[in-house]
Formats: sequence, structure tokens, C-alpha cells
Amino acid sequence: MLTTHYLPGSPCWVDVSTPDPEASTAFYTGLFGWGSISLGPEHRHYRFCQLDGRTVAGISPQLPPGAVPAWLIYFQAPDADAITKTIEQAGGTVVAAPFDIEGQGRMAVFADPAGAAFAVWQPGATKGLGLVTDPGSLGWVELYTPDPVGIRAFYQSVFGWRIEDLPMGDVSYPVISPAEGDESSAAAGIAQLQAGDRPHWLPYFEVSDCDATVALAQQLGATMQAPAMTTEGVGRMAFLTDPFGARFAVITSSA
Repeated sequence: MLTTHYLPGSPCWVDVSTPDPEASTAFYTGLFGWGSISLGPEHRHYRFCQLDGRTVAGISPQLPPGAVPAWLIYFQAPDADAITKTIEQAGGTVVAAPFDIEGQGRMAVFADPAGAAFAVWQPGATKGLGLVTDPGSLGWVELYTPDPVGIRAFYQSVFGWRIEDLPMGDVSYPVISPAEGDESSAAAGIAQLQAGDRPHWLPYFEVSDCDATVALAQQLGATMQAPAMTTEGVGRMAFLTDPFGARFAVITSSA
């Protein structure tokens, strides 16, 4: 499971890029009960979303021309510059070269060989999210890709991930753990992309009641992509897009 003891290669941050940060903030604070703090003009009005004083996500007003609103998953990296070279050598694309966030850390944005965007975070004063797996915070991340088997070599060469196939009924589900972790460190999975869709990483936010959260999300302007479903041993989950089209999931995990 996700923890705030961030190992190299583990998900450590998540933020959404939006053309309207005020409206996006209203949506997500209304949905998850988050508070919001703007970092001011010196940080381009980037916002920390928090629960009980602990940061659970970010909202970014930076939406490059032609880009679509989307959630971005960050993975911990001890050296953003070194991993950039590794990613390029492995067949990934540099979207934004490494740059500093004024002492808070160093980051870079990439696309994997299939086109799914992701980021790395080299921690400085900010180590990562302050709260995960509790209701209203990040609980899981998942890669949707056209070749779940073929993409493994890329990410394993970049992050050294351990990827194990977990039986789920008649199929298996690839589960990702950081190289320095154990079975309890599993924090991500890989799923088959549907034909016609674009590769992407998807955040799952833990909630106390999946169905009630879906109903509230729709009242606030979200679109449900498919009816909520229950997966035995995992929990009840639903897939949504926010009012600007950024995709995310909510899950009420099994006890």
C-alpha cells in the first residue's frame, strides 16, 4: 500500500492541471472536503490541497497550449537529472527537462514509449504528500497502456520496479512495488487500455462511500465513465472525469 515513507520509484505526489483553477478548486474541495492554499504569484498560484493540515494533492494553473486537463503522477527519484538520461535511453520522451522548485525539490515530466505522461520528484524541503490511503487522499495509481506486458521493461529499467502478477479471477493483475520495498509496498498497477483511448496514469482517491461520492461528484459537475463496481478483495470503485475532463477514480477499499 501507499505510505508517506517514500522509497525511490514510489508514487509521492499528484496534481491536476486545469484551465480554471478557481473552478477546479471548488470542485475538489466540495467533493473531498479539502482545504486549499495558494502558494502565490512566485509559484504561479499553484495550490496545495490539504486535509487536517496535511497535503493530499496539488492544483496547477499551468496548462500548455494544446494540452488537455489531466492528473499527473510523480514518482520519487533521488536524482532527477540522472533519471532523465535513463528515461531517454529507455525510449521515453522528455516533456519538461529537470528544473528546481525554489528549494522544495526538483522535478521533470516525461512520456513513456506508449505516450503516458508521468513525472519524477527529487525531494528537497517537500518530501511528498503528507497523507495517503485515508479517505480523501491518494490510495492507488494505475497505468492504462496498450501493451501491459511490453511496457514493463521500460519502467523496470527506469525505476527498478518489482512487478508481480496477482491472480484476480480468470485474469492476472500486474502489481508494482518499489525496488527497495516489500509486498506491503505495492502502490500501483498496470491495466489494459481500451481501443481508441490514450495511454495515461490514473489516480485513485480513497473515499468512505463510493456511491455517495459518485452522486456528489455528478452534482458538482463530474461525469461518470462507468457505473460503480465491486471487485472482491479490493473494494468498490468508480471512474470519473472532473468538469474539465481530467480523469480520476474513487475507491472504497475492502476492510
